[in-house]
Amino acid sequence: MIKVSMIETWDFGRCVSVLTGEIELLKRLSIAQDGVRKAVMAREWTDFEEKTAGVNRMSEEFALLENERVRLFSALAATTHTGDCSARPGGVESKPFYMLIAGLVPEEGRELSRLYRDLKMETLKMRALNETFLAYLNEAKALAAAYLEAACPARGGKLYTRKGHRVSQDLRSIVFNNRF
Repeated sequence: MIKVSMIETWDFGRCVSVLTGEIELLKRLSIAQDGVRKAVMAREWTDFEEKTAGVNRMSEEFALLENERVRLFSALAATTHTGDCSARPGGVESKPFYMLIAGLVPEEGRELSRLYRDLKMETLKMRALNETFLAYLNEAKALAAAYLEAACPARGGKLYTRKGHRVSQDLRSIVFNNRF
């Protein structure tokens, strides 16, 4: 049996702050990812690295908030559960959110429920946009590969650098020399 020695204490105010922070960060992430998406579709590669680095920084920030949220709700589960929570398969994290907040003061439960729904909605919006963008990128890669196969059938789908070295066909970065 594994016991965690450093369990964080439950703090409603901190929980509201973390959930609000996650929601706001998801909104900022969505705007930043939209900038990346527009840059890719418009083929504006000059700021692409900078925009991608910004998205990565916000993703790291979100991961920190997410870890804190998990710790806070684990502390809530530990205070509302009688007995040893770690003995259950999956630990305290496996307890559903609405069961966790059921024992709180009604106003606190409603506030956390509202914030949790907002967080879920922002997450679902971002997932839908990312899946659409990924489908666009996969289609563009397939189209580029088909074009190369049709334009240069003798190569058998192989790509080469300008010095003649064979490269991977992942099509992450490809430039056509259109001088003849």
